[in-house]
Parts: sequence; C-alpha cells; structure tokens
Amino acid sequence: MVKGRKNLLRTSIALGGSLTFGAIIGVGVWGTHAVAQTSNVAGPFSEAQATAGQTLFDGRCATCHGTSGEAAPLTGDSFRKLWNNRTTQDLYNRIRTTMPVDNPGSLSDGAASSLVAYLLRENGAAAGTAPFTPTTTPVAINTLISTQAGGPAGSATPAGGGRGAPRGNNNNADDSAVRRGVVVFKTGITVPGTVAKYTPVTEEMMAHPPASDWLMHYRNYAGWSHSPLKQINAKNVHNLQLRWAWALDDGERQQMTPLVHDGVMFVSTNVDNRVQALNAKTGDLIWENTIGPRLVSVQNAQRDMALYGNQLFLGTTDANVYALDARTGKINWKMKLSSVGDDKVGGMMVADGKLIIGLGRCDEPIADDRCYIAAYDVNDGHQLWKFYTVAYSGEPGGDTWGDMPNGSRSGADAWIAGTYDPKLKLTYWGTGQPKAGPNGIGDKLFGNTTIALDADTGKLKWYYEPAPDEGLDLDEVFEKVLVDEGPQKILLTSGKKGILWKLDRATGKFLGYVPMVFQNVFTKVDPVTGRATYRDDILHRTPEGSRSSCPAASGGHNWQASSYVPEDDLIVTPLEQICVTTTGEMIGNYEAPASDGNIGRLSAYYAKTLKPAWTIQQRAPFLTSALTTAGGIGFVGDWDRTFRAFDLKTGKTLWTVRLPTTAQGYPTVYSVGGEEFVAVPTGYNGGSPEV
Repeated sequence: MVKGRKNLLRTSIALGGSLTFGAIIGVGVWGTHAVAQTSNVAGPFSEAQATAGQTLFDGRCATCHGTSGEAAPLTGDSFRKLWNNRTTQDLYNRIRTTMPVDNPGSLSDGAASSLVAYLLRENGAAAGTAPFTPTTTPVAINTLISTQAGGPAGSATPAGGGRGAPRGNNNNADDSAVRRGVVVFKTGITVPGTVAKYTPVTEEMMAHPPASDWLMHYRNYAGWSHSPLKQINAKNVHNLQLRWAWALDDGERQQMTPLVHDGVMFVSTNVDNRVQALNAKTGDLIWENTIGPRLVSVQNAQRDMALYGNQLFLGTTDANVYALDARTGKINWKMKLSSVGDDKVGGMMVADGKLIIGLGRCDEPIADDRCYIAAYDVNDGHQLWKFYTVAYSGEPGGDTWGDMPNGSRSGADAWIAGTYDPKLKLTYWGTGQPKAGPNGIGDKLFGNTTIALDADTGKLKWYYEPAPDEGLDLDEVFEKVLVDEGPQKILLTSGKKGILWKLDRATGKFLGYVPMVFQNVFTKVDPVTGRATYRDDILHRTPEGSRSSCPAASGGHNWQASSYVPEDDLIVTPLEQICVTTTGEMIGNYEAPASDGNIGRLSAYYAKTLKPAWTIQQRAPFLTSALTTAGGIGFVGDWDRTFRAFDLKTGKTLWTVRLPTTAQGYPTVYSVGGEEFVAVPTGYNGGSPEV
C-alpha cells in the first residue's frame, strides 16, 4: 500500500504459478444530484410544451445525447458553453435543420419547438405561459439560464466518502463553489512516486516492439492488436488465475488501452482525467496525477494514450493534450486542441517521431469547429501539419458538399487512432459520418472515408469512400489493419455497416469486400470499384411512415478493434447483429434476421481470400476489442461480465472467468520477469443496445 493512499479500493491477490491474469476493474455508483439553478425570467415556452418535448427527447434523442450515447450531452456545462451567447431562435434553427442525425430536417416545426422548450427547462429556464413557435421573438439564452449552475439537472456528482470523494484537502477551495454543488478536489501529483528503471521509447522500439511490452493502442504500427508471446497456449490456458485487480474511478465506461513498458502499466480514467502508473506484476501504484477537470456527465473521452521517449501523452475531456514524464507523472507541457462546444481529443498515436491526433465531436456547423487530423512536435507540442477532414469550397473535395456554406459543413471526426507504414511513410485514418445538410447532395468528403496521409507533410496521398453521404450514423472510422501479401501491401478495415473492405494501402485501390453481418442499407456494391449504392428510401427519406435498416447505429462493427493473426493470416472481429426501425419520431432496435436472437458475434476471416474461417455467436454483445497471441489463443470480453480465451483455429472457448462488471476496452498481453500476463479493463454502461 502506498503511504497516504487511504481511500483506495484495491484487491491484490498473488496466486503463484507462471500463468496469470490481471483485471483492471472500475466499480462503484455515483450518488447525489446537482440541479441547475432556475432563472427568475420567464422563458418563451410553456410547461406543457416542455413536457411534450421531454417525451420526444427520450424517444428520439436520448439514444445519442443521453448518458449512454456518443453525442455531446445537452445539459450543464456542455450546453451553456455552446449556447449561452446565442438565442432561442438559433437553438430552434439548429434542431430544425440538422436533427436528427439520421435524417436532418425531418422534424416538424412543432416537434423542434417542443425540443427547444424541453432543453431550456432542463437547463434551468423557467416556463412561461405561451408556447414557443418558429416566429417567437428571439431571446438571449444567457438571460434565461443561470451561469452559476452547479451542474446539469439530473447529472451525477460524487457522494461524500469512498472513491467518489475529493482526494485530500484543497486549501484554495471556494466555499461558494461547494454551496453551488461543485465538487472541489485536489489536482496535480496526488500520489508522488518514481519509476525505478525506465528505458526511453525509441523509434526502433515503436517499429519493432519488444515482445514483453504493449507500447501503443494496437500494440504495433500495423494495427494488429496481436502479441508474439506464446507462454499461455491452448493446452495450459485453463490454468489462468487472477493475480491482481485495481479499482478505477467510478466513471461507468472504461474503454481505455492499458500501455505497458519496462514492467510498468499506465492507465487513465475519464471522470477526473486521472493517470496512474502501476507495477505491472503486482498491481501496486507507483505514481498518480489527477489532472482534471472532473466530469459532470458520463461520456467517453480518449480511448488511447501514447508513449515516446520519456513521455506519456494523454488527451483530457476538456480537449487538452498533456505530455507527462512517464517516470514521475509530472507535466512537461500541454496544449489546447479546441475551445468549441464539446470538442474532444480523438484518436492519438505517435508515428515517425510525431504526435498525431484527430479532433473528435467537432460537429457544430460553425466555421471554427472544423474536424482535422494534425501532427505535433513531441518535445513542445507545436503543430507540424494539419489536414482538415471537412473539405471547404475551392479545396480538393470541396464541391462534394454542393452549395452548402463552408461554416455549415461539419462531421468527419477522426475519433479512433490511426496506423502507420514506416516504409511508405504513410499514416492511415478513418473518419465518421458528415453531420450537416440533407442526404443525397454529394459525397461530403472526407466523411466516412479511409484517408492515407504523408507522415512528413500531412498531404493527402489517397482516400477511399465506399459510399456517398448517409444519415444512419454508420461510421467508417475504425482501425486500419496493415498486412503484407507477398509484394502487395494491403489495408483491411470495417465500419458500422459490418463490411470488411480490402484496399491496396500504397494506392487506395479497391481489392475486395465481404459482409460480416446482415446488412440491407446497400442494394449493391460494385465488384470492381467498391462503390456502394444505398436504398432509395435511405437517400431520400420522408418523415411519414417507418423505415427499417440493418445494422443499427450501434454498428455491425464499432470501436471494439479487430485483431490480425500473422501465424494464420486471420483477422478476428467483434461484431453486433442488430437492426433498427424508425417510425416517425420513435426508434426501436431488434435482432438481425437469422441471428436467432444472438446480438454478439465474433468472426474470423482469412485476409488473403476474405473467406470465413469460423464464427461464434451469443446473446450478449462483445464489448472489448479482440486480442490474439502467438500462443494460438485469443481473448475477448462481453456485456455479460465474461472474459474468455478462445482457440484461434476454431473459435472454440477454452477458458472463461466471470468479472464483477462488464468487460470493456482494449485488453493487453505483456510479460514481466518471464511471466505472461493478460489485463482487461471493466466498467458498466458500455453503450450496448438493449432489445
């Protein structure tokens, strides 16, 4: 136990033997509620209208904007930062013309007006007597909502005591802040310590990672999520036992990637933007830096950190990037990526000695919220190059947005880490869907696109967009897996549509595809160009009637990364078999046809031929990435708290353990002192669909 660490919930059990299993566990429930203060000024809406708006929000909007969704919350600080300097008419126009994301502009005037009323009331505005209408005189939102609110109505703030309590005393704490409901907590080096032996991470290490380490998000530049360790194999995996467990912050979701170098594990959590260095063999804490700020709503931030030299790079929930001394946790430098709305640090990696980052959640249709991928100097954070993923007029791809004004174009955020080919000097990234304008006006580049950029200059080498604009929230942003087939260099990637695409990574040429789950959004895919055609009712949706589509917005494949097995030429991918029906303003999920009620699916395909090798299916969705090893086994975790090892040749389950809560995030394999370990984060509220 580290001296001074009194409120730590930790279990460290040494069971002996050479086969070990480490669990990184996030547990606990957040308590009390802080309610936004109400202004004395009557708002331009009625109570009945706000109540109707709440019903509409719960049925139509909460899927994305609720605590389990990917979109920005519409209460509290996030709402005030974006809307306090705007008017009620601005809010109405935003909702009426750009929402919902799967069919912008389809809301009626009355529905959009009711949502305005609900959001104003939810953020502390007092109801008036007359309902809001599109012709209501605009009112400045900052006159209706107190800027001193302690948090969004209904938001969770930590109760006193336990893991949710402030760590230590803050002598500079503002008592008025405490009275307002703001939880004051100590930031900075909250537990000091120094890594005894630490070797600087070099470019050679990144290109050829030591077998014992897990240095980056996917372990290697090629995005394999595969370990060359083979001590744990199909014959002895049943002997795995828990070696230690570490309690993470009570942040519900834990979708991070533990990094391991020189026997030290680095973990991060989103609630307090806390970073910790652990002894990877024993689970003991070495140092801790609580950077802050403390979140007032549950949401995802970074899923990845990066190591290079003596530094550990972290993106925080307020869109800052920090370079920490990996040996002590002290901050070397920081920079701000964005000050707009709820923008976030997206995917992060180090390649060619540069820190490369994508901007995430940059979906406000305003000129200064334009998504991009950029490279920064690892020594001080100054920008080296920037590539905008939303093309403006006069730029390559700018005409694919039709006549939309530049400032109204948004989306195409790079929220998942890229990969890198050191020989071609190219870095490969994916983007999310465009988030502005009606469907069918063009490709809206570079949304839902695989992008190859020159790592030295950031210039576009090639891009591949499998289909034009869509309004189904079916991102193609996920991992780009790099594989060599003799002299041919290929790239494998799959998105929410559940299709595995195969490209030449030197040229971007389409080489083939295979649907991994049932999909009906495309009527055909051109076998030569790879260009897909949407159903007409998806491109030209009308607000009347109902429409079903497969997969649903949760995706056939989502952020849970696939793994490539070089020994067997297999790519193993966690999948979901779920569809959605939209009827008017309501959405309902249902199991995909022929799934027999099994939402979870794990499938393996041969990279060279794209032919299936095996598939396992189950009711519970898989909520971790796939992890494979040279020992012939893979690991994956699910929503039902099961973490399992499976045979890579057959998919057969070889070993399982039931965890205290949902397995999530990116498992890692590493070794210390000749022992091979497997570590998996856990949490709850993983955003999985319920049907």
